[in-house]
Amino acid sequence: MKKSNAERSSLMHVGRRVDYAIRALSYLAGQPPDTIVSKADIEKKQDIPPYYLSKIMKDLVTGGLVRSHIGSKGGFSLARPSKTISVKEIYETVEGPLAIMECLEKKEEYCQYCSVCNQISVWERAQSLLAGYLAKISISDIADQQGLRERLRGSGDRAQLPPTGSASMGGHPSAA
Repeated sequence: MKKSNAERSSLMHVGRRVDYAIRALSYLAGQPPDTIVSKADIEKKQDIPPYYLSKIMKDLVTGGLVRSHIGSKGGFSLARPSKTISVKEIYETVEGPLAIMECLEKKEEYCQYCSVCNQISVWERAQSLLAGYLAKISISDIADQQGLRERLRGSGDRAQLPPTGSASMGGHPSAA
């Protein structure tokens, strides 16, 4: 596959914010119900940089997916049962509406050819399929009791274990 230095197309890109939000919520979902997990524990277990996690958790609290608990024993807990929180809802909470192409969201405001475009139905169907698929996956389906770092450590693949807080994205598509 040819690599290009050109700007990304308008096709949906799952970036770090979504990845980190799903990491954080999957870890919360893997804990016993109503458990309050410290921000530091989420950072360490899921290898999320503090500056990202603070912003993401604020969005997740505002979006009603997470509860924030203040005080010395403070931290975060899920605001709803994990089975009721979908990957699509997480994506839309941190990134806004799911749109694989800007023309599907902005129509003629983005592209003058939308009303006569012969490919728009292809992208509308692809977006509908993706949205439906992500809506069916709950955070409980991918709950993570141990955290990514512990699972990697347990896999015997220590050579790949990044330093804490390095936010190594491995083969993740947003690693750039």
